[in-house]
Amino acid sequence: MKILVDTCVIIDALQNRQPFASDAQKLFLAVANRNCTACISAKAVTDIYYITHRQTHSDEQTRIILKKLFSLFDVVDTFGIDCINAVTSQMGDYEDAVMSETAERNSIDYIVTRNIKDYSKSKVQVITPTVLLGLL
Repeated sequence: MKILVDTCVIIDALQNRQPFASDAQKLFLAVANRNCTACISAKAVTDIYYITHRQTHSDEQTRIILKKLFSLFDVVDTFGIDCINAVTSQMGDYEDAVMSETAERNSIDYIVTRNIKDYSKSKVQVITPTVLLGLL
């Protein structure tokens, strides 16, 4: 199973955001145990850096966190065509539409997010971390 993990789930785990942290951290453990192939988008990496740096206030510490993420998660590229296709997507949120287009092009089985409603018209099935853990 190949999943694309949304930024919110990554940040939930990294920043211990309650009440979402437990399932996000269990997802990280499942990925570390190779229960699935997990990806993040290259577009998401800069957002993760920015949000994490705001908490750590340290470029060095934030880069260490990114290196650990890269050891767990594959990084899939977001191409220009993903951005172009997202403009005409039926999805209301443009950033989520870009994620959906990226997932489809990369043959992703599931997008894992807490933000299910904004992905209701995604071409790729969308599930929560809780549902994913049940599937594993």
